[in-house]
Parts: sequence; C-alpha cells; structure tokens
Amino acid sequence: MKIIFMGTPDFAVPVLEALLRDGQQVSLVVTQPDRARGRGREVLKTPVKQCAEKWNIPVYQPERVKRPEAVQRLREEHADMIVVAAFGQILSQEILDLPRYGCINVHASLLPKYRGAAPIQWAVINGEKESGVTIMQMDAGLDTGDILAQEKVTLAPKETGESLYEKLSALGGELLIRTLPAIADGTAVHTVQREEESCYAGMLKREMGNLVWDGSAAKLERLIRGLNSWPGAYTFLRGKSLKLWDADVIPALPETVLQNGQQGAAPGTILGSDKNHIYVLTGDGILQLNEVQLEGHRRMAVHDFLLGERVCPGEQFTRERENR
Repeated sequence: MKIIFMGTPDFAVPVLEALLRDGQQVSLVVTQPDRARGRGREVLKTPVKQCAEKWNIPVYQPERVKRPEAVQRLREEHADMIVVAAFGQILSQEILDLPRYGCINVHASLLPKYRGAAPIQWAVINGEKESGVTIMQMDAGLDTGDILAQEKVTLAPKETGESLYEKLSALGGELLIRTLPAIADGTAVHTVQREEESCYAGMLKREMGNLVWDGSAAKLERLIRGLNSWPGAYTFLRGKSLKLWDADVIPALPETVLQNGQQGAAPGTILGSDKNHIYVLTGDGILQLNEVQLEGHRRMAVHDFLLGERVCPGEQFTRERENR
C-alpha cells in the first residue's frame, strides 16, 4: 500500500517506524516546518523529519497544508492512504478525499473522550483510570470520524503525562499495523462516535502549571503528574520559581514533623519538612513534595534540595514572583 505519512512530534515516530517495519510503502512524509526552539533559538528538525531522513524518505514541510500548492503536492503522490499521527494541522475535505482509503488518524485517547490537542495529559490530570489509542477514519470534524479500532491501557497509580505518552506512542503503531489489513480488504467495522460522551482536551499552556494552592491536594498531585514533563507544574518561593516533579497526597503530617502554623494557615503554607519531604497545606488536604527543581538548578529529590536550602514552617508558596 502506498502511504503518505503526516506527523510531527516524538509521539508520531513509532507509528511511522511501525509502517516501515511492516513493509508499507511510505512515499512521502509531511511534517510541520522546522522551528527555532530553546534558549539559543536554534532551528531544530521535527522528530518525524529526523526519522524520515534516517529511512531516506522524502520530506515535505508546508506552512499550511490546505493551500493549493500543498494539496497539489499530495495529489501527485497518488497515495492509497494518508496516515496521520499528531500532525498539528487540520486537513481540508479536499485532502481527505484524495486517497482511495481516505485518511486514517492514530489518536491517543479512547474516543469520543478527549478529542483535541492534549488527550494524554488531560487523562492524567482528570484522574482517569484508563486511556488508550483509537484508529479513526478522519472526517472534516475535530477527531469526530468513525472508530475503526481501539485498545485500552490502565493508568499506573503514579502515571505521568510523559510515561503515558510513551506507552500510547508505542501502542499506536502496533494497533495501526493490526488494523490496516481490515481497512484494505473492506472488513473494518466503522463505529460512529457517540456525541453525548465526547469531551475536549484543550492545548496545554505554560501558565496551567502555576499551582493554585486553594485546590485540593488530590487535584494538585494529578496536575503535577499530568504536566510532567511539559509544561511542568511550578510555584514560587522567596522570589524564585520552584518546579514540582513528584508529590503525594497524605492524610496528616507525620508525628516527627514540627507542626507549626497549620491552624488558620492559608493554602500554600509550608507546614514543615523532614529529611526527605516538604509538607504543604492545600485547600483540601496536605501535599507532600518529593522531587523539585529550583530556578537555575537541576531536578533533584527534596532530600538533596534541603541540603542547600532551608525551608521554615509558616513560609508561603505564591503564584507570583515576589520582589525581595
């Protein structure tokens, strides 16, 4: 089968590689234009472009894939199918109608739940017990097409956005390869999505990670995991940002921790610390910090952080950088 592959980030790489290992003829890879990233603003190739170059596959990087010249480039391939995995642009109906088998999307959720840009992270943030991958026949809507195949995974108790991303990325390629024969011979079952069960997973923004301590400890802990590794959850201490990498909800302070300032304290107050943890009051419950990263420093266990930084009961985490 002759395939055009469309994808951009790391998530899409195992899907592309699965197609190639399966012997499919990927004649063209379409990915987002290379962008300047990081502090040095170095222009970096997309992960999918790097993979395509490794396999010596032609790469096309249109600024807007809907433009006539881009559509014409796709038409010239005479592809049987277009496979899409986290491409980052919406396809026009003209493109959807080009291949004989249409456009097939590898989506990292159990549709119709979590349509949109960040289904993996929102599943963790919202405390879902399971997630998975959907192989979908694309239509003109946003992740609204017929379901062709699905496979579920159970979220681990300490699942993060990053760990679930890796699991579903690998699963996406495997499920696609298992589904292709049924698509090719016309036996794939098309299941219409139930609109009443749908929900939207909006794009992640950096400011989402700025913790609102009035929330419950359980919600804050899930947010920390869901935003790991990007954009990351953070707060401010003594005018510096403090990124939070790992935390746990605990029912009460350990007896060995000096309990100072808990009664009447505002959410975000440091209740105390021991050798390995910092304990913070939230709007509902106590959050135990296990791993942090102070501005300008590496990520480290709280044990190591406390060797160089002293925190005192009664100190307050804030949502803004205070002048000191």
